[in-house]
Formats: sequence, C-alpha cells, structure tokens
Amino acid sequence: MLDMVARVAKTGEATATLRHTMVERQLRPFDVTDVPLLQRFLDVPREVFLSDSLSPLAYSDLAVAVKSAGGRKRNLLPPLVLARMLQAADIQATDKALVIGGAGYSAALLAGLAGKVVALECDPDLLARAKSGLDAIGGENVQLELGPLEAGCRASAPYDVIIVEGHAEAGLDALFEQLTPDGRLLAIVTPEPRGGQQAVRFERQAGRAAGERPLFSANAPILDGFAQAPEFIL
Repeated sequence: MLDMVARVAKTGEATATLRHTMVERQLRPFDVTDVPLLQRFLDVPREVFLSDSLSPLAYSDLAVAVKSAGGRKRNLLPPLVLARMLQAADIQATDKALVIGGAGYSAALLAGLAGKVVALECDPDLLARAKSGLDAIGGENVQLELGPLEAGCRASAPYDVIIVEGHAEAGLDALFEQLTPDGRLLAIVTPEPRGGQQAVRFERQAGRAAGERPLFSANAPILDGFAQAPEFIL
C-alpha cells in the first residue's frame, strides 16, 4: 500500500500532462463531451493499475492486457471505448454501479461519478492488484468482490448500471436480473450473427426488458465466463 501511494505521488504530476493529452486528442475529438466524466479521466492515473513494464502504454489508444500470477489476462479497454461506454451509461451521483472485470481502473473512474461502485473479479491476484491501485487513489466508495464474473454480485444488488468490460458472447441474463427496474447494462456483444462486435446498451423499464441500443463498433476479447457454449451436432 505505501509503495503504491509513493508511486502515485512520484508519477502523478508527470503523468498529468499525458492524461491531458489523452483527453484532448483521444476523447474530446470523438464525441466524449460529458464534463464530469472527462474530469475523471484527467484525475485518475491509469498507470497505477498496470505493472511498471506496461506503464509506458498507460495513455496510448490501445487496450492493455494485465496478467495475473496464474496467467489469466484482463484487458483494460482503450480509453476512447471505455469513455464512450461510460458516457452512454449516463451515470448519476445516486447510482449504484457494478463493474465486471476492468482491472480496477474503470471502478476508479466510476468512484467519482456514482454513489456506490461494486467491482467484481474472479482472479484473486487481479483483485489484489485492483485493490492496491484503488487504495492508493482513495476509492473509498468501491467495494471489491471475488467471484465468477457471469454470476454478478447478487448480495449487493440491485444496480442502476452494470458495465461489462469485455466481449460477451452469452451469459448476460444473470446480470440483467440484478438491475433495478429501470436499470441499464452495457457490454460489447455481436448483435447479428457473423456481424461485427459493438458496444450495446441494454435497458429495463418497469422491471421488464426494454430493448437494446447499439452504440458504436468496438472489439474486445471474450471475458471469462461469457463465452458461448459449444453446440453439439449429432
């Protein structure tokens, strides 16, 4: 914890310029206009959620893969993709949000936008890394949970918004059931067979499914627990 706090203090001022460049060149020119959201991208140091070897990539426009001690990978979405998803989620200060995956960075962003954030991870090492980063930047309203990603976190449900940080071929039903009656869920899916991946906002109204809204093209690896079960042909 102390080492991470020292790291934030040491790099924070230097990387502030990089965060400003990221916002001005990657986010604003591509229709990310929500002022509180942009401020979170300016405030939260992305590098503290990466290893030292990956920190030079913190403010690139690429996805960055974080690897656990056991070899499991978790991808931080490219900043623009994540920013556009969070903007489309329309986060309110009174919302309770559930983040699936994300390596802690998206939960840190949401900590300054939503009233309560629950971050779910299925790998103990990745969860510990996320905790280290969140502790260093003061994410007091983030609750970290360990468990299967596709199961969500029923103990803390319902959620006004759920963010799935990765490609979901299947497995969203259990999460959808954990939304508030008028909640929304955002994930990267393939809406049409043989079509491309897209970020999509799924909505409920009065406790019932109320359709889905494709937002923009986006690609991500399949998240643990969200792969389509293989079909057996006799």
